[in-house]
Amino acid sequence: MPIGPARMPIMDHLGELRRRLTIVVVAVFLCALVVYFATPTLIELMIGQIEEAMNGAKLVVTTVLGGFTIRFKVALFFSVIICCPIIIWEVMAFFLPALKPKERRWVVPTVGAMVLLFFLGMVFCFFVIQPAAFGWLLEQSREIGTLMPEASDYLDIYMLLEIGFGLAFQLPLVIFYLSILHLVPYKTFRSQWRIVYVVFMVLSAVVTPDASPVTMVLMFAVLIFLYEAALAVARFIIVARDGKEALKWSREDYENRDLEKL
Repeated sequence: MPIGPARMPIMDHLGELRRRLTIVVVAVFLCALVVYFATPTLIELMIGQIEEAMNGAKLVVTTVLGGFTIRFKVALFFSVIICCPIIIWEVMAFFLPALKPKERRWVVPTVGAMVLLFFLGMVFCFFVIQPAAFGWLLEQSREIGTLMPEASDYLDIYMLLEIGFGLAFQLPLVIFYLSILHLVPYKTFRSQWRIVYVVFMVLSAVVTPDASPVTMVLMFAVLIFLYEAALAVARFIIVARDGKEALKWSREDYENRDLEKL
């Protein structure tokens, strides 16, 4: 897909943004129309894990429009997943003109890495987070009264958790590029780790929709692991490319180094 020029009037930038958003919306909508017919199978896959945590009890639908609403939400959810490469590419392509030519070579690998990390986040959530989260939630409900789990409520939490962990797994790329492009010096990330950890703790509490301490702790642990892994890779690349002194560079230092080479 074409990349816009680096310098455009503000209205042209807005037009470019509208064009790319239109591509994303149309792609997701058309995909949802197709996926809608497969939603019974997809819903069966999703609720299987939930019903297992409920010891075989069935979810209930309590409204006339409940079935249609659930199928539409599930179709939209899986359409976003299927169209994930398109969505990521359109977002990256919008910001691509702002990058230097030598920085653009990272774009294609980045798109691939973002898609891979998104799916890894969802897989991790499916196999690790979902059983723990629903097991804890259901246990809390059983202590109060008889369970009559409403399908829409549980599936909403299911989809939010999946999307939340898919997005959380993008963290390494954000940290990686902020570091190697020296938008935030590596030394700052390393020295302010306590503040970062507190932010992760708050973010884990806000992002997880089920209010389960199990889910929050697991999310917090994953964020810390991804953060440290991203910094380790960024440090290796910065030192190999610019030397150990570059770990302290700001963006201005980085650009001045390039000017000195001309």
